[in-house]
Amino acid sequence: MEDKTAPSLPAVAIPHGDAHPAWGGPAPGASMLTVESLHQHYGGSHILRGVDLQLRAGEVTVLMGRNGVGKTTLLKSLMGVVPVSQGHIKLQGQELAKAPSHQRVRAGLGYVPQGREIFARLTVQENLLMGLSPRPRGTPLPPELFELFPVLQQMLNRRGGDLSGGQQQQLAIARALAGAPKVLLLDEPTEGIQPSVIKDIGRVIRHLAGLGTMAIVLVEQFYDFAQELADQYLVMERGEIVMRGAGRDMETDGVRARLSL
Repeated sequence: MEDKTAPSLPAVAIPHGDAHPAWGGPAPGASMLTVESLHQHYGGSHILRGVDLQLRAGEVTVLMGRNGVGKTTLLKSLMGVVPVSQGHIKLQGQELAKAPSHQRVRAGLGYVPQGREIFARLTVQENLLMGLSPRPRGTPLPPELFELFPVLQQMLNRRGGDLSGGQQQQLAIARALAGAPKVLLLDEPTEGIQPSVIKDIGRVIRHLAGLGTMAIVLVEQFYDFAQELADQYLVMERGEIVMRGAGRDMETDGVRARLSL
């Protein structure tokens, strides 16, 4: 795999305190999502092969691997976008493997798909309001969204399709956060994004993890970006997790070399 280098992430503080009430949750380190023996088939192809993983509050889990190994399929399986053949998906003990996608969102899963998939004809504000669907009727947009992504407040009345790629990615992440997820799934959020916005996205991911109330999965091709954010890493090949460990050990464990094979 080509070694793509992302810019180093600056230490930028988020204003207005250390915690965001919109994303309250369990204590840091608490188990959030457990996946056991997950299998997924597409037609006659066996895509996911016995995937096991555990996500904890306050941690960023980086999922890496070459194209076509099953990373996106894993996220879609967690969200119920594609059905699983076998296995368990438990969010704080609640079994979700057979639940429809909307129930998984209400239970606390947030998803930012590859390619962003915002509503191009809706305004920024309307896109964000769509993210409130799992919350009680009348819930206002959390002001924290605009602390994390100030550019969105300036463009509330602009149509999503008129935003730049980087702005659309920020909108997609903010829309997922509007639903107050316990687990946030990010599928290649830096793809096709300018370096300045990559830094902003890295700053937001670091901040959200630092709150200690949310587990984050980051599917990423930029090795350096992933390494800087990773609390734990997973490497997939042919639908299986073939390497795992602490983010600080990625280099000594030979993850970069494994991905370059």
